[in-house]
Amino acid sequence: MNTTDGNRDAAAGPPRDPLDEMDWSWAGPPLDTRPLFPLERAELVAVLRQLDAGDWQRPTVCPGWCVHDVTAHVVHDYLRKLSGTRDGHAAPGPRPGETMPGFLHRMNEEFVHAASRWSPQVLIGLLGHLGPQLDQLWASLSLDRLGEAVSWAAPGQPAPVWLDIAREYSEYWVHQQQIRDAVSCPGANGERLIAPVIDTFLRSVPYTLRQLTADPGTCVHIQVTGPGGGTWSVQRQDATRTVDHGPPRQSAAALVQLSSDSLWRVATRGALP
Repeated sequence: MNTTDGNRDAAAGPPRDPLDEMDWSWAGPPLDTRPLFPLERAELVAVLRQLDAGDWQRPTVCPGWCVHDVTAHVVHDYLRKLSGTRDGHAAPGPRPGETMPGFLHRMNEEFVHAASRWSPQVLIGLLGHLGPQLDQLWASLSLDRLGEAVSWAAPGQPAPVWLDIAREYSEYWVHQQQIRDAVSCPGANGERLIAPVIDTFLRSVPYTLRQLTADPGTCVHIQVTGPGGGTWSVQRQDATRTVDHGPPRQSAAALVQLSSDSLWRVATRGALP
């Protein structure tokens, strides 16, 4: 028995999953949005506590969903993440012949319909009870490992956990803004809360431009004004495009300028004010 080799293997630790060696450098430097979930949730709960019965029934930009429905959808996301990611619960998947978008739409509608029987106070209580558990789940995950796919970045490919979590944070923040828009209550758009949302959405630009031909080195310069704004560059490499924070290092082929408020609405197919 070769104890020398055994000791060396033990010191090296468990082998890394080959998937964790996939190159995601094109998506730019990692974001750590985990500390922001309690802050975003506190803002959401604060505005929900101010609403009267009529406000909960106001329509939102989400087709067919009122404020109560969007809030229930956020609760559903909390439950789904805790059940699947933390607890490893194998939930039913699509029906035979059902597409994944169709399955997700049906699943969301079924939960929102069931939750229509729950009071606003119950929904607020669930956010407060489940939210800290979700925070603990995020804190337990290694940001540099690979997790769930992020469809607008690289569909069907495991994405870095940091991007998956940033996607979740951005979704919760957007749903809060949809609720605020519906009840004419501005807020939750301070620099600290919105900046990671804008940065996260701009990680989708390489995939969005995938069908456009361009010579290697071609750059797009993106300038975002308002809270959370800044400058980003997207550059064509040999086989893909890369996105990074900061101005391009060479002359850009195109300049895109828009406000942070416009960017998140366009990115989520929301109507511009």
